[in-house]
Amino acid sequence: MTRLAIKIKGRIPLLKGGFALREDYIKEARKTIPDPNILINVVSRRVRQLRHGNRPLVESLEKLNPEDIALREIIEGKISYEIAE
Repeated sequence: MTRLAIKIKGRIPLLKGGFALREDYIKEARKTIPDPNILINVVSRRVRQLRHGNRPLVESLEKLNPEDIALREIIEGKISYEIAE
């Protein structure tokens, strides 16, 4: 089975779940967490927390999906991470 990723203007689609992340948020978040693998892990963990009822650490006038909320939290410095050794 072949999967296609179609770029939507201003958004990067994800294959699982049918949602898209805002490209501008990803670019800004990469300034804080440059490694894309770590960024995905941090966003995934925070999205799981948000879906289980944790409140967002940022306010927004627009309705954002949990993935975009997690990216905004990273951009605004509300979330940090540590690499265990």
